[in-house]
Amino acid sequence: MKRLARATVAAVTVLGLGVPAIVGASANISTQGPSSPVSLSDNTNHNTNLVNTNALTGVNTAIQGASTGSANVSGNTTGGAAGSGSANNNNSSSTTAVVTNTSAAAALAAAMGAGAGSTDNVSTAGPSSPVSVSTNTNVNTNVQNTNLLTVVNTAVQSASTGSANVSGNTTGGSATSGNANNSTSSNTSLVVTN
Repeated sequence: MKRLARATVAAVTVLGLGVPAIVGASANISTQGPSSPVSLSDNTNHNTNLVNTNALTGVNTAIQGASTGSANVSGNTTGGAAGSGSANNNNSSSTTAVVTNTSAAAALAAAMGAGAGSTDNVSTAGPSSPVSVSTNTNVNTNVQNTNLLTVVNTAVQSASTGSANVSGNTTGGSATSGNANNSTSSNTSLVVTN
């Protein structure tokens, strides 16, 4: 009467975020009698699901106002000189963001090496005892990257100078009003590496 010795070894790895660990399976069969077929089957399934969601939002808002008063020369026998200063607005904004997701590449590299730790040994098989060894490794890797990048730069500026008036003088003088200037600059750098 023939006897059938069969060993089935399965290793399953289910992973979420991070770097997967590889689980190796091994089976050892020794001292088989005559006419005792041996069948070894290693089934390894590696399922890796990696989800990266990066949401970057930058909001820069600047509201500025500047004004100077009026310059008035009036009601004098001899008018002098009057002047108002300048009205200036300067705005500068800088946004820098760097996001690196290194686990995606590591997960894929580890999954590609799945099953390397499996070891099967059959020793001292008797006569007329065929040995069958099969290894099945299934690697399923799913990587999903979602990047949402939003940058809003808003600059509201106003600059005004007052009036310059010379009136009611026997000898008129001078009145000057200053300059009105606005300047704005923005720099945005977003780097995402998946």
